[in-house]
Amino acid sequence: MLILGLILFGMLIGAAAQLILGREGKSIDWTMAIVAGLVGSFIGGLLFSLLAGDGLEIHPSGIIGSIVGAIIVTAIWRWSRGRKAA
Repeated sequence: MLILGLILFGMLIGAAAQLILGREGKSIDWTMAIVAGLVGSFIGGLLFSLLAGDGLEIHPSGIIGSIVGAIIVTAIWRWSRGRKAA
């Protein structure tokens, strides 16, 4: 059940990152949302929580870090995909 919750949370964070950066098409790329959400949440959420002194508990700093991490991962993903097409 925890794994499903983490995937759902990552998917929501990744979708939020795509909405913040602007969608490339008419809909959200759910594959990118899941990957960016999970990777961004792990890296950004962990770093923000540790820097804020919250430890590994769920706090607003971890959620903000998750969104920032997902935005960075989504931007890098789009940039690398754009370079391959050119």
